Amino acid sequence: MRPSSRTKTLSMSGNSSCTPGKRGRRPGSDRRVRRTRQRLGLALLTLIQERPISEVTVQDVLDLASVGRSTFYLHFRGKDDLLLSQFELFFEMMSTALTRSREKSQRVAPVAEMFAHIAEQQKLYRALRDCGRMSDFFELGEGYFARGIAQRLTESSRFPNLPQRDLDARAHALAGSLLSLLRWWLDRGAREPAKEMDDLFHRMVWSGIR
Repeated sequence: MRPSSRTKTLSMSGNSSCTPGKRGRRPGSDRRVRRTRQRLGLALLTLIQERPISEVTVQDVLDLASVGRSTFYLHFRGKDDLLLSQFELFFEMMSTALTRSREKSQRVAPVAEMFAHIAEQQKLYRALRDCGRMSDFFELGEGYFARGIAQRLTESSRFPNLPQRDLDARAHALAGSLLSLLRWWLDRGAREPAKEMDDLFHRMVWSGIR
């Protein structure tokens, strides 16, 4: 059967740098590429919640997504590459969310939104933890959030003359703190409300950055 579009996963609709762009490609073709990649990603994330990723084959993904093998290998090298693309898509959307929405707050990352999303996906995150892929998730996320936080600090009126090196260093430190906080929160069973974690993180951000 095909994965339902209502199934909640890491994947989010919308444009992403993870989608390969080719000069001259027609808009309709771009949409088809995104839909194909989304179907494949959704299929993999659905399957790894049912059994370990080591037991999931590329053919299992193709059958669930109703995508041909040649089409799959046009976009991905294998199931691990497909999984990493889902991580990238998630972090690209999350790390740039505040800048894209032009939020006027002093938040540097959408902590409440990300934590709330992850709280709804605990079965998936347990599956990722059990198959040893959470280290890849956190490692990849740090780079995305470092760039996103650096952009938010640049947009902030608090640091009009901050040297780029100092801004980048602060952004990387804050990205590491954010993911460390996420790991702590998940290890505790995600008991604290997402909004509370957002408030806690940003108190640490502005008390520490001064």
